[in-house]
Amino acid sequence: MPKKTPQEPITVGFIALGCPKNIVDSEKMLGKIAQADLLITAEPYSADVVVINTCGFIAPAADEALQAIRHALDCKTAGKVKKVIVAGCLCERLRTELFNRAAGIDAIVGLGQRDAIAGIIKKTFHRDKSAAYLQTSSQKVADDRARLLITPGHWAYLRISEGCDRRCSFCTVPAIRGRFRSKPRKEVLAEAAELVRAGAIELNVIGQDTTNYGRDLKFKNGLSKLLGELEKITGIAWIRLMYLYPAAITDRLIETIAKSEKTVHYIDMPIQHINDKILKDMRRPDTKERICSLVENLRRNLPDIVLRTTLIVGFPGETEDQFDELLKFVKWARFDCLGSFRYYPEYGTPAAEMHNQVPDQVKQERLEQLMLTQQKIAFKKNNERIGSKLSCLVDSVDNNGIGRGRFYGQAPDIDSICIIENCLVKPGQFVDTKVTAAKDYDLIVKQI
Repeated sequence: MPKKTPQEPITVGFIALGCPKNIVDSEKMLGKIAQADLLITAEPYSADVVVINTCGFIAPAADEALQAIRHALDCKTAGKVKKVIVAGCLCERLRTELFNRAAGIDAIVGLGQRDAIAGIIKKTFHRDKSAAYLQTSSQKVADDRARLLITPGHWAYLRISEGCDRRCSFCTVPAIRGRFRSKPRKEVLAEAAELVRAGAIELNVIGQDTTNYGRDLKFKNGLSKLLGELEKITGIAWIRLMYLYPAAITDRLIETIAKSEKTVHYIDMPIQHINDKILKDMRRPDTKERICSLVENLRRNLPDIVLRTTLIVGFPGETEDQFDELLKFVKWARFDCLGSFRYYPEYGTPAAEMHNQVPDQVKQERLEQLMLTQQKIAFKKNNERIGSKLSCLVDSVDNNGIGRGRFYGQAPDIDSICIIENCLVKPGQFVDTKVTAAKDYDLIVKQI
């Protein structure tokens, strides 16, 4: 059993994996750890206790998490680490089976025990036996205030809901995160104000389905009304909307964005596919006609809108003709940003039991073809921006004076960036620039 004198704090290394929702959970756990007389170290694989907050949404994320866990266990075997704790989504998916997948784990912590992490660390450090802390999540959304931010100080994620009721046939989120729950409006606004006091001027609004905000609270047009309240908070410069469910983007929401002085003209709306049969098999309420109409409506009412989407290739039964239809749609829609991934038959989802599973090689070929198609669109759009003026939020500046920042159409961590030559302002400040060139997906800009 590890020994520590009362004067020696337990050192904690923290590995944060996964999506922005997971990042918020990691930041909340770090806040709890920092408040509990535990010492967070910058060298996680030489700490007394390593905590790995995992993602388990699709197979590659689970593989990444297991790789990080096994590396930590190797460090434990070598005597560099004393205890290994695994938390987050993968724990909800595998539960106690995780002990067998990676022998040597000292504790498994589910989402429902997130806020108890500090006490669990202390118990685990002083105990020889492994333990699982798995508890059904509350029907309320956890309070995300008092986080220790791991994003740059000038931007942060603002989670407004948890879980999902959509039940898409390919998705594991409802099984992991539970039913949809909106965070009470007062708590959202209090958290936003706290983040602004901490220095954030850009808030990226997230949830598994942000367009559904307020419906469970009988709050009609909830997201539109929430945006109006957020806009009143002094200090916020940019409000960015992520994960908008296409079928729920209303004329009222579009009008709210158009009239807002702080909500940037950027919409992230995962559509997954365009073929009507595939959409039906995915259990999506969208149709090709409605999606095309939505794209046209957004561009008509928000001429400078930047659109991002996510697509799945190789869904069960996807034919060559259906994939070609998707390619033609992408060429027509000309999304500014597009992410795509191969379909993975996740255990427990209806799609995993469907017939006509597409061979992996075909999936990979289609993914490459789709992304090459989008690459041409993105590069052309970048070249069309040469000579235009952009206001950029600076994220970092290196020793050579090269800044890295973003204009309103670039979300942090997932989109391209603006490379600012001879940057004279500090991170967290805005700078007026002119686009002088394009470098692949990124823009080269200079101050004006």
